[in-house]
Amino acid sequence: MRFISLFFVTVFGVGYSPFAPGTAGAIVACTSLWLFEKFNLLSTTSTPILFIGLIIITTIVGIVASNQLENELGKDASIIVIDEVIGMWITMLFVPLTWLTILIGFILFRFFDILKPLGIKKMENFNGGLGVMADDMLAGIYSNILLLIIVRFL
Repeated sequence: MRFISLFFVTVFGVGYSPFAPGTAGAIVACTSLWLFEKFNLLSTTSTPILFIGLIIITTIVGIVASNQLENELGKDASIIVIDEVIGMWITMLFVPLTWLTILIGFILFRFFDILKPLGIKKMENFNGGLGVMADDMLAGIYSNILLLIIVRFL
């Protein structure tokens, strides 16, 4: 079970990236969004309920798996990048997927995720897996709001 949890929270090992694992996790999220859209598996705009369901299920599994690994890896270990995937997916919710919107969303999300303004830093105070996931979820919400405004004027 430990291997499965580790495999999941590191997003198939991407969290072991020697350079900027959080950024690598966000790039994987962008790639998955593009693949979902390209192969008509899910859409952030035409099937948002299914996409929200995927976000919820992945978040719950991420919280549980992070809880299981916290004693071994430490609080919010850098190899855990499932939170970046969730944050990036939230960023792109209801946004038409183009290379431009994905790029802008990525930049916005990384800005909020790294600097942690507007109460994002406080989310890390939650215990266990919830603390791991909550700050990235809020960064994703802020990024989504700004991105929807930007898209409206593009």
